[in-house]
Amino acid sequence: MNAMWYLVWPAFAFAATLLVALVARTVLERVLRRRMRAPDSLAAFLKAVHTPSLLWGAVLALYVALEASELPRRLTAQLELAFQVALILSVTLTAAGIVTAFIGLASERRALGGPVTGLAQTAARVTVIVVGVLVLLSVLGIHVTPILTALGVGGLAVALALQDSLANLFAGMHLLADQPIRVGDYVRIADSIEGHVVDIGWRSTRVRMLQNTIVVVPNKRVAESVVVNYDMPEPRMSLEIPVKVSYASDPDTVERVLVEEAGRAAAEVPGLLAEPTPFARLIPGFGESSLDFSLICQVASFVDQYVVQHELRKRILRRLRAEGIEMPYPTRVVELRASDGRPLPHQP
Repeated sequence: MNAMWYLVWPAFAFAATLLVALVARTVLERVLRRRMRAPDSLAAFLKAVHTPSLLWGAVLALYVALEASELPRRLTAQLELAFQVALILSVTLTAAGIVTAFIGLASERRALGGPVTGLAQTAARVTVIVVGVLVLLSVLGIHVTPILTALGVGGLAVALALQDSLANLFAGMHLLADQPIRVGDYVRIADSIEGHVVDIGWRSTRVRMLQNTIVVVPNKRVAESVVVNYDMPEPRMSLEIPVKVSYASDPDTVERVLVEEAGRAAAEVPGLLAEPTPFARLIPGFGESSLDFSLICQVASFVDQYVVQHELRKRILRRLRAEGIEMPYPTRVVELRASDGRPLPHQP
């Protein structure tokens, strides 16, 4: 009966402490969430520690149970070892969650120079977990060197079996290091995939097309393909709008009209930039039935060009009609001749 009491009291202390810890965790979490007005560092912290905090309660309850117990030395040693294991696991999981959450938060705020990919966040999390596992093995008295040796021997067989996966993994690491594309960039990959980069994972890159569909491209293919990045070195890009007018038109008047309409539209059309100043040139030049002008202006990003082209073409068409400047249709003159080379008389 006396030995039974030695077990009941620590169990009661463990259960009571765990209950109090869980209630305190719930109350504190609700209070902090009420004070959150927008996603910030506090929200990232709460998200990171939501699950590990359950383990915190178990660690605290186990500590109180050990302090309140009068168990035999052998059993106490085993419980102390369990306490150390639980403590290391809780610290490792908490650190991994916090590091991942704050890297993502810093990425959203551009504090790290740009968005961070899923591969980078996973690498940071895995690094923390590996360090925690090594510490845990050391506490358990397990020598790490033989394990690493065995992993090195078996790693060769695994590498041969997972050649494609490893190729995509190292291609993803290459994309992170070289940064030909970044999360958020508008890119064209292999002349067929065009859209915003959503994420660069350990195996694939996800691209959101303009149709709002996600295309998953293996990292290896991205690394081997010709990639056009419309956001490098900056999102601003030049837009060329061809305009054809009659040969009877005055070139100076046409140039002035095009520049004036583009300048007015810059203050009204989203995405059309007033600086650098739009300009028009008689290029390509002399067409078969028209003078071919090019209106050059700047748009804020690649996707802005569609609305800008739509609005500018409408404005240019209305202005040319108001100025009496003709936009001719392609015409060809066909002359019929007899076999001796004389022109045939006109037939009505």
